[in-house]
Amino acid sequence: MSSATKGASQSRDAYFDFSNLKGDLFGGLTAGIVALPLALAFGEASGAGPIAGLWGAIFVGFFAALFGGTGSQVSGPTGPMVVVFAGLYAALGGNPGLVFAAAVLAGLMQIAFGLLRFGQYVKLVPYPVISGFMSGIGVIIIALQLARLFGHEPDGGGTIPAFTAVPHALANPNLVALGIATLTLAIVFTWPKRLASIVPGPLVALVVGTLVSLFIPGAPILGEIPTGFPDFVVPTFDTGTLLIVLEAAFILAVLGSIDSLLTSLVADNMTRTRHKSDKELVGQGIGNALGGFFGAIPGAGATMRTVINIRSGGRTRISGMTHAAVLLAIVISLGPLASKIPHAVLAGILVKVGIDTIDFSYLKRAHKGPRWDLALMVLVLGLTVFVDLITAVAVGVVLAALAFIKKLADDQIAAVGEAAPRQSSEEEVNMLSRAGGRVMLFDFGGPLSFGAAADLGHHVRSRAGNKVEIIILDFARVPFLDVSAVTAVETIIEDAEDNGREVYFSGMSTHVAQLLEKFAAPNVPGQEETRFSSRLEALDTALDRLRAKGAPVPAE
Repeated sequence: MSSATKGASQSRDAYFDFSNLKGDLFGGLTAGIVALPLALAFGEASGAGPIAGLWGAIFVGFFAALFGGTGSQVSGPTGPMVVVFAGLYAALGGNPGLVFAAAVLAGLMQIAFGLLRFGQYVKLVPYPVISGFMSGIGVIIIALQLARLFGHEPDGGGTIPAFTAVPHALANPNLVALGIATLTLAIVFTWPKRLASIVPGPLVALVVGTLVSLFIPGAPILGEIPTGFPDFVVPTFDTGTLLIVLEAAFILAVLGSIDSLLTSLVADNMTRTRHKSDKELVGQGIGNALGGFFGAIPGAGATMRTVINIRSGGRTRISGMTHAAVLLAIVISLGPLASKIPHAVLAGILVKVGIDTIDFSYLKRAHKGPRWDLALMVLVLGLTVFVDLITAVAVGVVLAALAFIKKLADDQIAAVGEAAPRQSSEEEVNMLSRAGGRVMLFDFGGPLSFGAAADLGHHVRSRAGNKVEIIILDFARVPFLDVSAVTAVETIIEDAEDNGREVYFSGMSTHVAQLLEKFAAPNVPGQEETRFSSRLEALDTALDRLRAKGAPVPAE
């Protein structure tokens, strides 16, 4: 571990840690330079204009660093957030009051997520779902820039209009814009990694492409960009668009939370630290809410900028705040120069961002893993591109949860169907053998899922047959039950009583016993004489009971 990392670890209780000040300042400066072309490109792609992207990077970058829970994280506009915001901007006709009301609401929702400690749940989204919607967002980013590479604008917002605009753009290209876009793509894709830490490729492409446009005019440019501090935007609502605003705010809040916490995990791995999920959500929410009042597009933790910050020496919140300060200085001093930037340059930079967003690392290995995970990833990708993000994530999470419950239920049912529990001791196996099939032991092997509960009674009944006289239900590894599981236990006992069998309970925790006593039928969980602390005790009593009935039980 480097001395800077050790210093950060030793001083982690201090809100501002100045032990790595030089590294933080250099990391923030480098991240700010890298963020400049991306912020301009994301702002232009959002529909709100390049300056909105820069203010998004400034507001979210500063306040998420100041109040967040990941010291080395750099925040600002990201591909996923811009895709949602651009759709909202188009749907609301660019009305600032309505559009930025959604940004403010998204920030407030993120603050609520953090205060309610939802950070731990956001991280439970399965990887194939995350991979699918991130790859889908990459496809959307690329699709929205295809026409711009040829000097044209897509017809309206959304993926399908972006694709349908491509044939016309191909048939009627603006050759100057196409040449600048080709040059931009060549630079961002071939820029040497050894130089990237000194001068990032996107910044070189931005400068070179703009200079070429000045000498060879003809490509569409950004035009006049406001300078100075932004105006205050008063959020407005009306009944006709309230549902659109609320839905977009929720998507932005959830997506921004997932994006930020995934970046936090990357930062943890690189710095050997541990972020605070809920605090990070509060910081992101404050940045997005305040930014929304000043016409800044919402953002999240940005993986590439965070990695560059860490590699350049950044370790604490000072680095993220420095990154925002650098961008603020650029906005105030160099705003007029940005008006000369061609659309084709920003489009080329965003195509690279889109390709980097697609999860090629998973796609290369997907055929080696479970086919269901690959199918889920492809489904979520398709829904993301052609329907919307909230549907994609919701469907993906529900299907992943159902698939997991199905696998868990199958394993639990298989365990119930085995002749002896999987973790039986030699003594238990011996005792079951001496019972001659008249005692049946069922080990639930863990939390009893509602998926397994539905078929549990049937499997116990079919395995018991006609010979079994005593059934032992072992709850030693069952920490909790739900209503479905309680109902399944009731069914087992009712079937046993109808067939003249006795039911013993072993290893039942106080919590499980109390739930059964309060919720289940009076005969569940049985009388004290049928409840035992261990399986061995229950088996020993069962053998004694068989002997009392006159059944032959071999000696040990």
